[in-house]
Amino acid sequence: MRILGIDPGYAILGYGIIDKKGNRFTVCGYGSVTTDSSMDMPDRLKHLYSQIMDIIQEYEPDVAAIEELFFNTNSKTAILVGQARGVAILACANSGLRISEYTPLQIKQGLVGYGRAEKKQVQAMVKAILNLTEIPKPDDTADALAVAICHGHSAGILNKIEKF
Repeated sequence: MRILGIDPGYAILGYGIIDKKGNRFTVCGYGSVTTDSSMDMPDRLKHLYSQIMDIIQEYEPDVAAIEELFFNTNSKTAILVGQARGVAILACANSGLRISEYTPLQIKQGLVGYGRAEKKQVQAMVKAILNLTEIPKPDDTADALAVAICHGHSAGILNKIEKF
């Protein structure tokens, strides 16, 4: 199963593509899509959509996993990130991908075993699980890989449940 993980953002959107075979994960690619702050928001969203479509076309994932939003301070930022998240979901849906969504707590629980884990702990697990020489940068990229790994773990559980 090839999984596209997405950490939504309008300035930086992280993505990671991994293959899962059995209990093993292999990295296919990862990176980030950036937009310039001088761009109008509609142009930023259009750029994000176009780049995600290109990534989907290049890597041909089977499924997509995206982080749900959690904001407790700046509502304007939450709305803008929500728009970028919507664009990412639309690109995946228009490409025929099944989309799963995970909260930050679920992602931390899935990688570290503790829902209140520190960001550095999650990043260290991404590095270890994917057998990388260093933690991917920027943080958004490591977060996107964490979302993909979380889905890989969850999909395995769902597949076992469905068989019974």
